[in-house]
Amino acid sequence: MRTGRAVSAAAATLTGLLAATTLNLAPAQAQAQAQAHGGVHHGGGHRCSPYVSIDRYSDALDKTTFQGSYVGNLSALAPQGDGRIAALSDRSKLFSLDARTHRPQRVIPLTDEEGTETDSEGLVVDHDGSYFVTSEIEPSVRHYDHDGRLLDRLPVPDELRVAPAGRGQKNQTFEGLTLSPDGRTLTASMEGPLVEEPEDSRGRQVVRFQTWQRHGDKFELGRQHRYPLDKDLLVSEVRALRDGRFLVLERGFEPGIGNTIRLYLADPRKADAAAPMNKKLLADLGNCPSLGAQLPQPSSHPLLDNIEGMTVIGRTPDRRLRLLLVSDDNESSKQVTRLYECAVRVPA
Repeated sequence: MRTGRAVSAAAATLTGLLAATTLNLAPAQAQAQAQAHGGVHHGGGHRCSPYVSIDRYSDALDKTTFQGSYVGNLSALAPQGDGRIAALSDRSKLFSLDARTHRPQRVIPLTDEEGTETDSEGLVVDHDGSYFVTSEIEPSVRHYDHDGRLLDRLPVPDELRVAPAGRGQKNQTFEGLTLSPDGRTLTASMEGPLVEEPEDSRGRQVVRFQTWQRHGDKFELGRQHRYPLDKDLLVSEVRALRDGRFLVLERGFEPGIGNTIRLYLADPRKADAAAPMNKKLLADLGNCPSLGAQLPQPSSHPLLDNIEGMTVIGRTPDRRLRLLLVSDDNESSKQVTRLYECAVRVPA
């Protein structure tokens, strides 16, 4: 989501060796050495809740460029399966980052059918290395090959289109995108509710999750799920788990207070058209330790900026999910492109 909101600033990079060395220093000395090299990393699994811990963060990408492209405005992440991580900018740029150092190694432009940039927000890397990318403008889901050539565009229900064509709100449509681990179901999450969308039985606003089912080499429209929102929050990302549940990232911003970021576990398996899916709070990231992070304007939690992207990058030795998150700096001097590494224990 492109916004003019402000909350951050940042730095550059630390190598793995420097990070390891820094972690062995006393806290004040460690932070001073890390800041001298342009960033701060921490490790050790700092608890945010019984289910979530944060291991480290990095401002290595903040206010950098690669091959003439600004490395920011990042709204989605996805493993590429070749030792790299795809990072999507909502300015229609797709970066490939080294999975270990997070340094950019490639950038390709993405455009619509007329060669125009899109407001690209959600990202999936398919098994063949091609990309599915959402845009908030229509909204849309487009399919691109490995080199960014447009292959196809998926059907979208009319009611999800931006008003007056449908009931979608401008800048609050397809924000997240995920593919089930079996590769059969694609799901796009709306960021905000439709115009005149009924609240659920508990008075909560709800957003739509639209699915598509793979049939051969095509995806066809599937069912919709309804997801209940916390007050004043919107959905910024969704990730499908092997058992059919979703990790859902909710996000909000209040001037002078900063960002609220909450991670939920949502279960669509017993939801229907009338009842939204159940959700369980895994962590309010405002309860994570700040790890010495700083932001350039007032914030109740200086670690948290406008987190929009989230992906699963593996498992810990004790089988927790390893997550990588990224914040969208909106190309603002008051915000930061920040990467976060977390571990999540998914309850049964």
